Amino acid sequence: MNIKKLIPILEWLPNYNTSLFKGDLVAGITVGIILIPQGIAYALIAGLPPIYGLYCALVPQIMYAVFGSSRQVAIGPVAMDSLIVATGVSTLALAGSESYISIAILLALMVGSIQFIMGVFSLGFVVNFLSKPVITGFSSAVALIIGFNQFRNLFGVDFVQSDQLQVIIEDIWHQISNYNYHTTIIGLLSALIIIIFRKINKKIPNALIVVVIGIVIMKFFGKSFSDVSIVKDIPSGLPNFGVPDLDFEQIKELLPIALTLVMVGYLETISIAKSLEAKQDEYRIRPNQELIALGLSNIAGSFFKAYPSTSSFSRSAINQESGAKTGMAALVSVVMVLITLLFLTPLFYHLPKSVLAAIIIVAVFGLVNIKEAKFLWKANNLDFWLMLITFLATLLLGIKYGIIIGVGLSLIILIFRTSRPYVAELGKVPDSNFYRNKNRFEEVIIEKDILVFRFDAQLFYANSNYFRDRLDEMIDQKGNALKLIVLDAESINRVDSTGLEMLKERVKFFQKKDINFYFAGVKGPVRDDLFRSGILDIIDIKHFFMRVNQAVKFYKTGDRTHQEKYAKYIHQAN
Repeated sequence: MNIKKLIPILEWLPNYNTSLFKGDLVAGITVGIILIPQGIAYALIAGLPPIYGLYCALVPQIMYAVFGSSRQVAIGPVAMDSLIVATGVSTLALAGSESYISIAILLALMVGSIQFIMGVFSLGFVVNFLSKPVITGFSSAVALIIGFNQFRNLFGVDFVQSDQLQVIIEDIWHQISNYNYHTTIIGLLSALIIIIFRKINKKIPNALIVVVIGIVIMKFFGKSFSDVSIVKDIPSGLPNFGVPDLDFEQIKELLPIALTLVMVGYLETISIAKSLEAKQDEYRIRPNQELIALGLSNIAGSFFKAYPSTSSFSRSAINQESGAKTGMAALVSVVMVLITLLFLTPLFYHLPKSVLAAIIIVAVFGLVNIKEAKFLWKANNLDFWLMLITFLATLLLGIKYGIIIGVGLSLIILIFRTSRPYVAELGKVPDSNFYRNKNRFEEVIIEKDILVFRFDAQLFYANSNYFRDRLDEMIDQKGNALKLIVLDAESINRVDSTGLEMLKERVKFFQKKDINFYFAGVKGPVRDDLFRSGILDIIDIKHFFMRVNQAVKFYKTGDRTHQEKYAKYIHQAN
């Protein structure tokens, strides 16, 4: 057992040096500066006291630095997961109450346990059932939901909180005239400053700048802005160790939200980790190890009052751009959060909530992926509609139903595509030994008595009837002149028992009609399955060929040169 694979920090820590630390130090400080105001803001999205956003930035970061296979991914509180937490927990308890906090922490333990189990049993492939269009539609919709939910803090009006956009918009429409002038001005100016600084240079700590400006304004000119809501007291000190309260009724009710957080959190992490991996050649991402790292981060975090956390797109990108080379950058960020929790929380007393709302709104609206939607419209209409349906379902029905509909549609499309794969009749390219699709190459020679049939997929129970029907259609088009069928099996990489029985039945049927049936380009494992099924009781082993042209040549001339060599090769291989 390779201990370095289980604990990836051992891959880089023994060779750690001063030159690496310089980059990690700068990156860690930069991310820490951004993380502190974001953590406070995202905790408010989750319906939790601000300090719980900082708790999420402690133990989870340490655990990921030790067990994560990516050296630059930044773990902690994120907007999307925070809203999902609020959506799930708000149905069970009043936001901000002790019961609400306890349930959110229990949710972190559940999410971490599921992620860890999936990683141990190498179940990372499950995430493949969420296609990219589904992810794009889901994340874009959630970004809008998060942003519109923050309008209550941006305008100083107690709008309804919901994960259904039409509910929020309806309430905004009825109450927008009650907006708070001072709160709105501070919020909109903060958003404008963030946007301007982001366009100048993304490395500028724009969130910290507006936080400092907001605090200074409220501290020294607070009397003129007494109607502006501020964060007020944030407790100092570190979180105490404690085991989350295990209530099995609550666990049962939280399970759908926990599974959603597992999938979304893993997708976020893998997406950013893969994009960062492509920019270097020092390490490789291991998906199942990422699940284990995320699981341990959330499990350990729940023992220190953290709610579910995952990787942040923005902080991870800034971490890489700022020179982070290893997980030491994350540990530097942890030190900054520790210093803040121990000594600096009183400084945030006068922080306006509208400033936090501006930080969140600018961050999440950037996740609405219009560029990807345009690309899908041009590249693949089916994927575009899949993205759009997931987007609308999430916006209008809620996050839980959005993810269910997205996964369901992905599976339906997967089944549809695998049950109706591409098939083609091949013709001979003039003056060559190659056979190509007659619908793509007009010059190919199609012979009346020969049908060369290509099937571009594995042959199994879901598409065996489709194989037979399409083959029969092409045979009917040939008419009574047909004397030879050649199955080009190069694209068939697997065949199950249903496919095998269908092939045997078809071969027998063609024999009764005095039509020869040859196999060409059959892969070794598929050929083994054919032989085990008893196909050689129906046709001779000499009816298997390496290439289509050899099969056709044998039929026309009786030339056994290639065929006998191949038959001998098959005997030796078996």
